[in-house]
Amino acid sequence: MSHVKSSHKSINAKVLKPSIAGSGSKINIEALKKKLAHGKGSTEKNTVIKEKTNEKDDEKLEKEKKFEDFGLKDDILEALNTLHFTKPTPIQEQSLPYSLNGRDIIGIAQTGSGKTAAYVIPILQALWDAQTPYFACVLAPTRELAYQIRETFDALGSNMGLRCVTIVGGMDMIDQAKELMRKPHVIVATPGRLMDHLENTKGFSLRALKYLVMDEADRLLDMEFGDVLDRIFEILPRERHTYLFSATLTSKVEKLQRASLRNPAKVEVNNKYSTVDTLIQSLMVVPDGYKNTFLMYILNDHVGKSVIIFTRTCAHAQHVALMARILGFPAIPLHGQLSQAQRLGALNKFKSGDKTILVATDVAARGLDIPSVDLIINYDIPTDSKAYIHRVGRTARAGRTGKSISLVTQYDLELILRIEKVIGEKIPKETPDRNDILALHDSVDRAAAEAINKVKRFHAHRKFHPHNH
Repeated sequence: MSHVKSSHKSINAKVLKPSIAGSGSKINIEALKKKLAHGKGSTEKNTVIKEKTNEKDDEKLEKEKKFEDFGLKDDILEALNTLHFTKPTPIQEQSLPYSLNGRDIIGIAQTGSGKTAAYVIPILQALWDAQTPYFACVLAPTRELAYQIRETFDALGSNMGLRCVTIVGGMDMIDQAKELMRKPHVIVATPGRLMDHLENTKGFSLRALKYLVMDEADRLLDMEFGDVLDRIFEILPRERHTYLFSATLTSKVEKLQRASLRNPAKVEVNNKYSTVDTLIQSLMVVPDGYKNTFLMYILNDHVGKSVIIFTRTCAHAQHVALMARILGFPAIPLHGQLSQAQRLGALNKFKSGDKTILVATDVAARGLDIPSVDLIINYDIPTDSKAYIHRVGRTARAGRTGKSISLVTQYDLELILRIEKVIGEKIPKETPDRNDILALHDSVDRAAAEAINKVKRFHAHRKFHPHNH
């Protein structure tokens, strides 16, 4: 087994350009092409719905609809073709006949199912004829997801002069107000910041809005956006089309549906919590005080692979990323205490392959379409079983295989049993060689102590020199 220090040198990451479009920047179509060319089209059908194909299924697949069958405008078809969207995914195939005919939609689909395009396509189809400002508004629970949705709009609307703006917290209100005054067709926003502009930005109104989308509605409600959504609904016109997409249909989501949708068509492509067939799950039982050593053993074993490590707290994410860097691994943290620019920067470095290890809290667990993640490590086991499914859903997407490893201490046994009950299967154990772990332990311990001291010094410096940060 190679020594931890040497691991960075053996990394041969394929570098792509960053593909997130920030405010006012051009979309990187080439990066999107590469991302989607990996099979975000037809292959996903066999991963979203757990089923074994037989001869009848093969016949069915041959007769499946193509995007051309939906009567879409040539500009949209051309953009879909450019992005290698060849066949609709199940959520797209089932929802488009309704949405293109003017029906409200409630869509239940797990992450990675292609639901963003399922609502972007009918909005662009309607906008092609209308070309009116403030035509559609998409509400997203996190800033990162908002930027990603904007990316899909920019890519699919690239041939029709689409103007799209992202309105999220952590960015300058005046700059955002200026962008809103340019009368964009589509606004992608987090609810709180949108409400700020509706109340405080002169000349901005959504009284003529034609389409409202609530993406990751279960998460919007988990994050206590309920009151803000109620206030937004009071301002919006009643005559509008509304799409609600959610990974789960909770009682809160059903209440939201009743309050905001009219005679919706319900489209569901997964009716139980599940992980995809192409995911290899395992766990390692970790003795007290050895969690960091087990983590570094795994990273050493997967040098050059694309890895997301999930932690429960921002402090853990910061410490783990720093410790990994001290030991020569190209790691970068992503958590809620970073500024918006830092979070987007971290995500871009990971997506481009500049950093192959992302250490994240659950802020990155939902809705972020990060291509080609090889391995998910649960450094901390999530207290919510659904969060486990969303975390491991970052890998094994669109028909590709992927792996997840969970580090389980004596305190996590109950959480793991709960997760196994929800996913309906037992997670197999992996046992690394004891001598390999012991050989790493001292150097990992030293690096962990150094990381903690660095973080302490940083916070002490910031306390005494607040204006430098």
